[in-house]
This record gives sequence, C-alpha cells and structure tokens, in this order.
Amino acid sequence: MPENNTTPSRRAAVVINPAKSVGEALKGAIFRLCETQGWAEPLWLETTVEDPGVGQTREALEAGVDVVIAAGGDGTVRCVAEVLAGTGTPIGLVPLGTGNLLARNLGVDISDPVSACFDVLNGSEQAVDVVTAQLDGSQHEQVFLVMAGLGYDAAIMADTVDVLKDRMGWLAYVEAGIRKLPGKPVKATISVDGGHPIHRRVRSVMIGNCGRIMGGVEIFPEAKIDDGILDLLVLAPRGRFGWLGVVAGIFGSNKRETESVEYFRGGVAEIRLEVEQEFQLDGDHLGTGKRLTVRAEPDALKIRMTAPKD
Repeated sequence: MPENNTTPSRRAAVVINPAKSVGEALKGAIFRLCETQGWAEPLWLETTVEDPGVGQTREALEAGVDVVIAAGGDGTVRCVAEVLAGTGTPIGLVPLGTGNLLARNLGVDISDPVSACFDVLNGSEQAVDVVTAQLDGSQHEQVFLVMAGLGYDAAIMADTVDVLKDRMGWLAYVEAGIRKLPGKPVKATISVDGGHPIHRRVRSVMIGNCGRIMGGVEIFPEAKIDDGILDLLVLAPRGRFGWLGVVAGIFGSNKRETESVEYFRGGVAEIRLEVEQEFQLDGDHLGTGKRLTVRAEPDALKIRMTAPKD
C-alpha cells in the first residue's frame, strides 16, 4: 500500500508589525490555528523601523509560500502589497492597526485577529486593483490600495498625535483635522486620462481606490476596488463659509458637487501644485511634493479572504 502522506502542503508567511501586536499570545494562536486548519507552520517575519515590510515579503516569496499575511496597520498592508502586486501570490489581512482602512472596505473582521486569520486560511482568492503613485517624477513607484492625498488630508496624517491614536482611535484624526483647518489654498492643475487640464485653487486633492475612510465615512460613493478606475475628490473651499460646502458635498445624505467639492474619475491622473504640499498614501505621511501622478493597475493584486457576512 502507498504511504499516507499527511504533511501539510500549504504554508503561509506572516509579516507582522511587532509594535501593533499583542505579543507572543497572538503568535501562538496563529501557529495553533495553522496546525488545526491543515496548514504547515507559518513563516514568521517581523517588520522593523528600517524595513516596514518590503524585505520580509520578498523573503516570503523566495520561500514559496502560498499566502503572505499582513498583520499590522495600513502601512504594513501597503508594504506587503507593493511586493506582491503582479506576482500572483495573494495577500491576507490580519488587522492590528488603528485605521485598517482596506480591511474595513473589504468587510474583514477587525475585532479579532485570530478570526481574521481563520478567514484567510479558509478563504478564496479575489483580484483587486492597486494604484501606483509617483511623487515629483521619482523613478520609484509606490503603491496604495485605499487612498492618496496632497494637502489638507495629508497634513492631518502628519500631525495626528500617536498617543491620541492609541487612546481615541480614528477620533484622533478629527482632532488633528480641526487644528489644521486654517490654511491657504494653492493653485493646482489637474489632468485626468490626458484630458484638458482644469485649474483650481485647492486645499486638498484626494485619490480613492476604495470608498470609505476613518469612521466609516464614504467619501468616494462610486469607488470600487476592482473597477480599474480612480476616483478623485478636489476640495476647494472659498471664503469663510467654504468648509460648509465641503461638509455638504462629502458628509451630506446625498453626495453631490458644490462650488467647494468636485469629483472626477479615470484611469490615470496628474496633479501639479504651485507650492509644495504634504503627501500621504493609505494614511502614511511620506513628505511633501508638487507633482503627483497616479495610475490604476486593474486586478494587479490577489487577496485571500472569505466573503463578508451580511
């Protein structure tokens, strides 16, 4: 009789941000989960300040794992996705951060990391878009999955107090947003899909691949992560009461354009600013710049997950 080979054939890698982890208890729980679900012992790779996930994900690919689980916040997810995009190896999400924006948009369990890991191991693959971003003509393309921004929203990310994030969660961003309200608009030129450029005086330009941001607010009502289309939101409040138009356009029951809010859609967009502004990708503040080029890459990344429960 042939031998019964019971060696697990599938293996996951876990790229984890130790600063977000609850410690050894989580590691032990995930190892036990892999064993009970018929998976081999996972490859456990911790991120560092110097390498927040890129090198670890490359190591996981070289090891030939079947899925790379990003265990951390949106920054960890973005670093893992940047390496996995276009490779065919799927990403899995175990949310540990404050925002967890991609997980929230996809309906992933953000309350229990072990449950989220179970859903990865027992889920199926689906393809989603990623977006490449080039700041000031840099040869290095960076990837984001949820949202990028120049101006006011990026300044919020740069100035949010970490202690408040730990204590208050997404409300810490509200506090920073109030502090950053005063400011001057800058001249911007925006081109979508190579079309005729438009000129505005803006406080912020945001580019979405998903619809929801902090607090479950849906600011891109038409955005879908698998439609190959970018959604742009231009904030150009005018005068003392301009922000009321922003509130009405974004947070009103019926999303609509006002003289302070405009929406655009396309596969490629370029934003040029007269003055350098703060820049963020998926909530990570990445410096300042005057020119941003973004491009949708349809179905470039596979995510392993179970369908969200109704």
